[in-house]
Amino acid sequence: MNVQPKARDTRAARPLAGRVSLVTGSTSGIGLGIARALAEAGSEVVLNGLGTASEIATTKDQIEADYGIKVSYSAADMTRPEAIAEMIAAVIAGHGQLDVLVNNAGIQYVAPLDQFPVEKWDAILSINLSSAFHTIRLALPAMRQNKFGRIINIASAHGLVGSPFKAAYVAAKHGIVGLTKVAALETAEEGITCNAICPGYVYTPLVEAQIDGQARAHGISRDQVIHDVLLAQQPNKRFATVEELGALTVFLASDAAVSITGIALPVDGGWTAH
Repeated sequence: MNVQPKARDTRAARPLAGRVSLVTGSTSGIGLGIARALAEAGSEVVLNGLGTASEIATTKDQIEADYGIKVSYSAADMTRPEAIAEMIAAVIAGHGQLDVLVNNAGIQYVAPLDQFPVEKWDAILSINLSSAFHTIRLALPAMRQNKFGRIINIASAHGLVGSPFKAAYVAAKHGIVGLTKVAALETAEEGITCNAICPGYVYTPLVEAQIDGQARAHGISRDQVIHDVLLAQQPNKRFATVEELGALTVFLASDAAVSITGIALPVDGGWTAH
């Protein structure tokens, strides 16, 4: 007897088909990895972040060609609430809905607390925390209207623990975890979830540059920098990858995660298990 193979379950293969996702800070690094994962899962994607017009156009075209979905771009400055409002309005006008919001935009600065530049504190709090408040408050009406929403905040292991010399970053990421809990509680009966992903060190081009810089500065090997400096707090002694974070984001955005809300999920190789 010949048994015909079952047709591929397209919903399983592309669990976010028909969805629209906005990822802030998504023209490189973690954000771009997440945007690509959402596109592969079938979602239309709106990119946001820095870069030249040609670089952004190339990235947009590549994602469209690779996954056959609509990709658009917003140059919104995440320090300006009015620019964020214009971005959210443009997403809804251009795509008809906003289903998945990933708050990934962020910057970093390292200095002792008593020497921390006030302008750096203000900039980090603005981009790393306040921008997420503005995107969430502006996206919620459309999500409530559609009775569906997935808000995923890219926090950090530093949203759960502290480190010296990172006052603004640690404060902002702790704030993101708190904001996540409040949004989850306020939307719990409305088909909307809000969760935070808390990565440790993730391998990106910026981290690669940091490895080389540390090796030169300390006169040690790349392996020593990775094992003894960058990953000193990560028991598994390996970087997470943007693909891992993308896959987790897709899961949290999917119907399978409908009962998961208000959590801060470490992806840190055991860092916060200490």
